Amino acid sequence: MTTKQFGAPVQRTEDVRLLKGNGRYLDDLGQDALAAAFVRSPHAHARIVDIDVTDALEVEGLVAIYTHEDLPGRVGEPLPLLIPHPAIVAGRTGYALAKDRVNHVGEPIVMVVASDRYVAEDVCGRITVTYEVLPPVVGVETARDAKHLVHEDVAGNVAGHLVQEVGDAPAAVDSAPHTLELDLKVERSACIPMEGRGVYARWDADDESLRIYTSTQTTTGVRAAVATKLDLPLNRVECIAPDVGGGFGVKIMHPWPEEVLVPWAARLLDREIKWTEDRREHFVSSAHERGQVQKVRVGFDDEGRVLGLDVKIWHDNGAYVPYGLIVPIITSTQLLGPYKPGAYKVEFWSLYTNTVIVTPYRGAGRPQGVYAMERTMDAIADYLGKDRVAVREANFIQPDEMPYDHHMIFQDGRPLIYDSGDFPGSMDKLKALVGWQDFEDYREQARAEGRRVGIGVACYVEGTGVGPYEGGHVVVESTGKVVVSTGLTSQGQGHETVFAQIVADELGVPLEDIKVTTGDTRKMGYSVGTFASRAAVMSGNAIGIAARNVRTKALRIAGEALEVDPGDLEIVDGIVRVKGSPTSSMPLGTVAVLSNPLRYAFDTASQAATQFVVGDPDKPPVAEDDEPGLEDRDFYSPAQSTYANGMHAVIVETDPETAEIKILRYCVVHDCGNIINPMIVEGQIHGGVAQGVGGALYERMEYDENGQLLNASFMDFLMPYVTEVPDRIEIDHLETPSPLNPLGIKGAGEAGVIPSAAVFASAIEDAEGFTITSMPISPSELYALRQRFAAGEIPALRGRSATASTATTPTPVTEATTR
Repeated sequence: MTTKQFGAPVQRTEDVRLLKGNGRYLDDLGQDALAAAFVRSPHAHARIVDIDVTDALEVEGLVAIYTHEDLPGRVGEPLPLLIPHPAIVAGRTGYALAKDRVNHVGEPIVMVVASDRYVAEDVCGRITVTYEVLPPVVGVETARDAKHLVHEDVAGNVAGHLVQEVGDAPAAVDSAPHTLELDLKVERSACIPMEGRGVYARWDADDESLRIYTSTQTTTGVRAAVATKLDLPLNRVECIAPDVGGGFGVKIMHPWPEEVLVPWAARLLDREIKWTEDRREHFVSSAHERGQVQKVRVGFDDEGRVLGLDVKIWHDNGAYVPYGLIVPIITSTQLLGPYKPGAYKVEFWSLYTNTVIVTPYRGAGRPQGVYAMERTMDAIADYLGKDRVAVREANFIQPDEMPYDHHMIFQDGRPLIYDSGDFPGSMDKLKALVGWQDFEDYREQARAEGRRVGIGVACYVEGTGVGPYEGGHVVVESTGKVVVSTGLTSQGQGHETVFAQIVADELGVPLEDIKVTTGDTRKMGYSVGTFASRAAVMSGNAIGIAARNVRTKALRIAGEALEVDPGDLEIVDGIVRVKGSPTSSMPLGTVAVLSNPLRYAFDTASQAATQFVVGDPDKPPVAEDDEPGLEDRDFYSPAQSTYANGMHAVIVETDPETAEIKILRYCVVHDCGNIINPMIVEGQIHGGVAQGVGGALYERMEYDENGQLLNASFMDFLMPYVTEVPDRIEIDHLETPSPLNPLGIKGAGEAGVIPSAAVFASAIEDAEGFTITSMPISPSELYALRQRFAAGEIPALRGRSATASTATTPTPVTEATTR
């Protein structure tokens, strides 16, 4: 009997291949291809005065050198602004190769093609670029002051400006019994996938077609962009994502300059060309995220209920805005979390700086929004001397208020309406999981031992499954095997497993008989991509619908062959059989054979489908409303996003001497609707928490005033090792199914990282007894805050004991000593 797969903790089917070293990543391909390399700007802001390639021309193995002057037509035009929005005041995008000025360190200026990468890099080293250095704009505060401009024609460095409001929030704040103001900051960070970006292209001159392999999160997006830039018909371009060693958002950005230039040069030279990003290139020429400055004004009553919330956000979007304003829009809307303020106004300015572009990174603006809201909740609790959880509970949207309309517009252009959730229920689970009520006893015990501990809590709501659509193609072959295709790409999410689980249940076939392919435009030409925790919601439902249609067709065909009503049939272990009479049956593969009327027989099985064996001679072999084959292609397009949610709690210990921050416990309660595979969902949470630890305590992109990235290597950029990540993450689930899709699911991919800055700030603040307003925080920064607190520059928390006041004088440490 086929075991139900949906909801089962099935081991990932793709892992065997990957763990045995049989993965095929971008750099595994094109071993005989020419190699590309790039001369990149060493300056954050400069005019290009001259490019001299004279010394490079005699290098053996050199094939071509290109500058912007060599780029024809659309290839030489600015790269696209992918997501237009009415709030974009002055949208600017870069060129594939810088035209006359550079706006950040790492911007590409010259492309070199050579026999191999070593030669290409040698050639790059011989090319001389003369610059006129201009004053750089680095950091939100500098951009906001606008003493200097990143783009001469963009006033105030403002790329975008948006206001959304419900009610009169400023008046509600002013008239509230209590008011607070908070000035908050989140520093810039970035994702660090194991595999950087890369692209490999080959041109077929005989049929004028282009095939691109690229490490991307959207093959259809890259395909369309390259076809447009190269003036090629879309059907003459194929794009395939091989195994992708991590995406995290940086690879949803497209087309990168290299994704245009490598295919263009491959066509021009009629040679295969490949480029793979090195680690320094990833730091200085890919995308960053997170950097924001926030000002919050909140008015509330004696119970901590928020009566008015007025938020201003200044967002650092880097030198260009190719991905539009998605990140600050998400921040401004997802900031609300599980709460219902009486009135809400949010205003943001997205600002140009002479730094690497900012595009979504796992969480995509939500960590900043959650940080603002959860810092506010903690501040209210401290001001009133109330339990931090109690203040949150006083503001929760209740289950009977679902669906809940916030009367705002989300990033997908649709209303911000929560579809389902039980926030009080989730908080009850979290309190029980972490032992919230018993923590003060633990704190006293730790204090008696000379230890300083704190507990933090943070809540979030995550818009997932954004549209516009995804598709699924399900084919049953004559062997009974099932082939499934969907257009979005995979970067480690377990798509091959979860999509197979959906199909296994719909078609009643063993999991091992199902093969899933993703990210190949040859098999699914219409798709959007993998981002925003949307894969399971979008492709999962599309595949489920297609599989259900295949099942209906299979039962109809089998019913005709077995001369029984299709309603009396079932499919078990790949066998279509009569319910209660399993001996009256046929394999699903045989049904697939019968679904395709044949003139020619190629084997014993196909003889059963030839014209003299099957079919009514008085009817067409294929009915007008039917088509050959046991297969279906369908699409799922939702009216709006689904909204997952969760709550995290962390217990930390801060060393009185070194200010080192140690994680003692990390607890998560998560609600992503019906769970397809709890093992994979928990794996996603684990990975997100690990990235969240890095983002809260270690990782930041450190620019100096000249726009130079000071830590653009693994020697200087701190990432958490396994020793810094909690060895056990305690997880509980609450499932409130989404009413918006057939499977009742919501996304889960970004859940683990979203509340990290907020929950660690809450816990460290609780341990130290003074307010934390900027993240990430290192031991040396915590040490400096302790000094300021001891000097009276930072006030003690009002509602909780100021344990830091009893601390011994700490010894300064550097970040390097926190390992």
